[in-house]
Amino acid sequence: MLNTPSVILLCLSAVVIVAWAHLFHQHWQMASLPMSDMWMLSADISSWQLIDFGWVYSMWAVMMAAMMLPSAIPMFLVFSRICKQRYQTSYHLNLLFILAYLVVWSVFSMVMTGLQWQMHGLHFLSPMMDNQNERLAAAIFIGAGIYQLTSWKSGFLQSCRSPMGFLLTEWREGALGVFYVGLKHGSVCVGCCWAQMLIMFAVGVMNLPGMALITLLVTAEKIVPGKSQLICRIGGVLLIAWGSWLVGAQP
Repeated sequence: MLNTPSVILLCLSAVVIVAWAHLFHQHWQMASLPMSDMWMLSADISSWQLIDFGWVYSMWAVMMAAMMLPSAIPMFLVFSRICKQRYQTSYHLNLLFILAYLVVWSVFSMVMTGLQWQMHGLHFLSPMMDNQNERLAAAIFIGAGIYQLTSWKSGFLQSCRSPMGFLLTEWREGALGVFYVGLKHGSVCVGCCWAQMLIMFAVGVMNLPGMALITLLVTAEKIVPGKSQLICRIGGVLLIAWGSWLVGAQP
């Protein structure tokens, strides 16, 4: 019989695979369907319907699950082991903890949906959700790179890299306590990675290689033993260099 951590790992892996499969399918539709059959967002934001907001929000929510869950798996597994030691039945507590984490990223997805709406209105994004403003892209790259080098990023990253330390410090008993800890972890994770998520506006919202590279950077920062600050700083320098190159390439 599988133990709780194994079940959690399998379930989370399945969610990540399904999320990435959905993103690949969306990307395939955008790349393969004729323009006449393709659903596209209007640059006139006053004409957006509720279904447009819903579609964009669901896209961001799936993206956040696909990109962030792999880096959070070590935290979920440590939480599961602690629950197993303290409680005989802990599946519902594990579910609450993961659900609270996803609630935070769902709220962040709402923010990203609002930002995308504004960017379409300012003609920074095309109907195909590609970046149309090199200066904006450069500003995002440079801003994200600078954030990588700040003490705020370092502090949030340290909490994400130390599941046992975080849980021992923030632990709360009971279902409400577990939900609170999940919200706290999700908030720390957003604090660590929000600037990296903004890069999707610079490379194109449905840019699959961009998603993959950001996912690799986020995951490497959090799980590679003893190299978090080095990876973080290298990523920051590369992002600043990329943004600076875009600025220099402007006519």
